[in-house]
Amino acid sequence: MSRSRRDSPSPPPPSPPPPLPHDMERPGDEEDDRPERAEPLSDAEREIIQDTWGRVYENCEDVGVSVLIRSLDPYFSQFQDMEDPEEMERSSQLRHHARRVMNAINTVVENLHDPEKVASVLGLVGKAHALKHKVEPMYFKILSGVMLDVLSEDFPEYFPTEVQQVWGKLMAALYWHVTGAYTEVGWVQVSSSAV
Repeated sequence: MSRSRRDSPSPPPPSPPPPLPHDMERPGDEEDDRPERAEPLSDAEREIIQDTWGRVYENCEDVGVSVLIRSLDPYFSQFQDMEDPEEMERSSQLRHHARRVMNAINTVVENLHDPEKVASVLGLVGKAHALKHKVEPMYFKILSGVMLDVLSEDFPEYFPTEVQQVWGKLMAALYWHVTGAYTEVGWVQVSSSAV
């Protein structure tokens, strides 16, 4: 005898979606969930960062410009009218901002032995970008990834996989401190366009 649809058992309720790994975020969660605190750097890792940074910092403006050009769209409204990378490279405004970015990273690298100084510098950077520039915090995660790409591509002899992993830990710490400053000032997301 065949069953009618009314007699058939109802399907089980859908299971909830699996939780995301700690390093992944749902769109829009960046303002709600601060990333886990980055693992502290060892003395050997601090030395690796400082040694490799010395080689990068010799070309800080050019490296900074490369990083910003690769991560610009759509974050810097003052550069949206520039489509040509060569025009961007010549922009005094972009070069000035590149120097500021690289100098802030230099201050962090020079003070890796002083966690309070690092927190202070990154707190100021985070607050300025949240309150004055209205830059979404996710931008710093993007910038960190681009920075690692540029360093490993432009300085392959100094950035083998092991060194890239150490720098990844530093970038995670930078992001943690900057997002902490955003939280401290009560950041409200400007738009949902950051990915």
